[in-house]
Amino acid sequence: MFYKKNLAYDLVIFGAKGDLSNRKLIPSLYQLEISEKICKNTRIIGVGRAEWNRKEYIKIVKHSIKKFFKKKINKKVWKQFKSRLYFCNIDVNKISNFYKLKKILSKKKKIIHYFAMPQNTFGKICKGLGKYHFNSSQDRVILEKPIGNSLKTSKEINNKVGKYFTEKQIFRIDHYLGKETILNLIALKFYNSIFFNNWNKKTIDHIQITVAEKIGIEGRWGYFDKIGQTRDMIQNHLLQILSIIAMSPPQDLKTQTIRKEKLKILKSLRKIDYKNIDLLTVRGQYSEGFLNNKKMPGYINEIGAIKTSQTETFVAIKVNIDSPEWIGVPFYLRTGKRLPIKHSEIAIYFKPMNNHIIRKDMKNIPLNKIVIRLQPNEGIDIFLVNKIPGLDSNYKLKEIKLPFDYKKSFKNLRLCDSYERLLLECSLGIQSLFVSRKEIEASWEWIDSIINSWIKNKSKLELYQAGTWGPESSEKMLRNDHRNWNNIVS
Repeated sequence: MFYKKNLAYDLVIFGAKGDLSNRKLIPSLYQLEISEKICKNTRIIGVGRAEWNRKEYIKIVKHSIKKFFKKKINKKVWKQFKSRLYFCNIDVNKISNFYKLKKILSKKKKIIHYFAMPQNTFGKICKGLGKYHFNSSQDRVILEKPIGNSLKTSKEINNKVGKYFTEKQIFRIDHYLGKETILNLIALKFYNSIFFNNWNKKTIDHIQITVAEKIGIEGRWGYFDKIGQTRDMIQNHLLQILSIIAMSPPQDLKTQTIRKEKLKILKSLRKIDYKNIDLLTVRGQYSEGFLNNKKMPGYINEIGAIKTSQTETFVAIKVNIDSPEWIGVPFYLRTGKRLPIKHSEIAIYFKPMNNHIIRKDMKNIPLNKIVIRLQPNEGIDIFLVNKIPGLDSNYKLKEIKLPFDYKKSFKNLRLCDSYERLLLECSLGIQSLFVSRKEIEASWEWIDSIINSWIKNKSKLELYQAGTWGPESSEKMLRNDHRNWNNIVS
């Protein structure tokens, strides 16, 4: 049990009425309650402009749990959970409103402030918290991505937050880092000699990272059109995955050590600029098409859309890492909306065999590969070449799959939601699963060059039908390297 006085805290959720709070935070906190990972005296304080009282907020929270939590509500657990809930009506644009928190918060325990609000409010929230001294050395703040939309704006936001909180108090969240499959990359790479000794440029041919989204804009057109898929997904999720895959063995598993190794990779990314932008990147936008036999509108035909929008909903990038360990091994990143299925994976391809017993008619032997399924159906598939059994005198080969499935291998264990883990880690003061300022700024510096080069070159935005795997140029980019995307069949 975590029922210790020194681990109790007050969690203040700014943006209690929002989608993130209701869809992710509340269900994750409720699951932590079930798992007895929340201390007895911990409280949850929702903050928003709504004119709710405590009773109304409890009702809203229960509705969120019923809607987004997969199991039936346990009466005993709910009784304990609802006793933690409070609500405070605050307009974050009015600094004087923050005085209302004095009536609720206790300075005897640490306060965790969760900013589940647009990034342009972060500075104002911090100013209000600072004015009424809700930023003591024991207090913490969780920042949702994206933090800025460029290196310049990222620095501006971090500077505003940094006026009131130190780096040790700031937890920048990337929910992919809380996924069990991402956490397992450390074990896979560094605790298995079969992989550790072959996780390098001598053995690996190339690596693909795909984060495919089936959904479109979901009523967020105005927000997304200002951001685009590159800023929304590549700058954080995919670059974080890449840095973990490529990082060297850390001396230990302490926060600063891991962050240092990840930062080395991010700083080693070869710059993409106006000279090579059209060779190494593809940007696309979905047009109308069919998904599950249902007609889907194009991006510019979504509700609230501007017909002339040039914002990308798909991006593919060929990444080179200029480090001794990875020089010559390309990393292909791909993410998009309205793709055939929702699926995230890492595909690691090994170099072809080259020895004297391979006959000429065997030259098309498929490459060995490891496919790490991040979501859904989490697991790992290893693809090998195997002899086909039989009495035929010809030596025939076939690719076979060695599957590992989390649900089958750990039948009695539940895969935690990433927010559940990250909320717990923050309450314990552990930052290793959160992103440092230096990492974010290194990512933005690399991404800014790409976005600015698209603008400078007036790079083509290609249309792709909803329900397909993106523009044809994405497939062509790999074919030019005599490779193919590991397209997933639903």
